[in-house]
Amino acid sequence: MPRRKDVVIPLYQFRCDRCGAFDRTYSMATVPDTVDCPECASESRRQITAPRLGHGSSTPMRLLDATARSASEPAVVTGTRPGAPRTAQTVTTNPLHRKLPRP
Repeated sequence: MPRRKDVVIPLYQFRCDRCGAFDRTYSMATVPDTVDCPECASESRRQITAPRLGHGSSTPMRLLDATARSASEPAVVTGTRPGAPRTAQTVTTNPLHRKLPRP
């Protein structure tokens, strides 16, 4: 989806009876109901589709995708994070911690 001066331009889908579906970008105020097909130049009507306003290559969109993906595909941790201080004691000796629920 193209960006112009930090404004997201929506992506619209059109369908040619001969060639099939293709996409075009227009501002919401100027989107036409029909356009010419890029392959055969016949009239193609705009399709009703789900809104496609997200900018998939932006940093916030990648962060949202990674966050949503982590719910179903959590990262496997095999050790401490890099740069974390090493502790000699990994198991707690506090007797109150034994009462905590186990996963």
